[in-house]
Amino acid sequence: MADVLEVDVDKAEFFDDEGEDDVQRVKQGAKKRKGRGFTGEKTTGDDSYEALESGQGGDSGPARSVEGWILFVTNVHEEAQEDDIHELFSDHGEIKNLHVNLDRRTGFLKGYALVEFETFKEAQSALEALNGTQLLEQTISVDWAFVKGPGKKSRGGRR
Repeated sequence: MADVLEVDVDKAEFFDDEGEDDVQRVKQGAKKRKGRGFTGEKTTGDDSYEALESGQGGDSGPARSVEGWILFVTNVHEEAQEDDIHELFSDHGEIKNLHVNLDRRTGFLKGYALVEFETFKEAQSALEALNGTQLLEQTISVDWAFVKGPGKKSRGGRR
């Protein structure tokens, strides 16, 4: 990794005379730092990192995809059709997108589906109502496709 020198010397003071004293003054004012992420790379002089704000206080929970709220439906019967899944989930709101993967060899479902809703309220309603329900005599599981991880803790000391 590259070494970085941070110099705190006034330019007018530095160019007065080019002697050995000036070189020593520059060396004393320089801080040698190694690697990425050394005590803040902000140009304001503040030695702390910028952090992204979390909508729910850093707790884990559902996360919105680019276009909507996606539910991951598992244990779907292999002979289920896209229409069966659409009919079941459309009672809870307008389905923005429905993705069902098929096995190339058999032509049957792979056992899962992705259902996307426009609003969080619709997706939450479908999740609560349909998790553990029957679809073609098989109990399906419904969960969020994207979730936020637990909030990051500060690193404290380095090794």
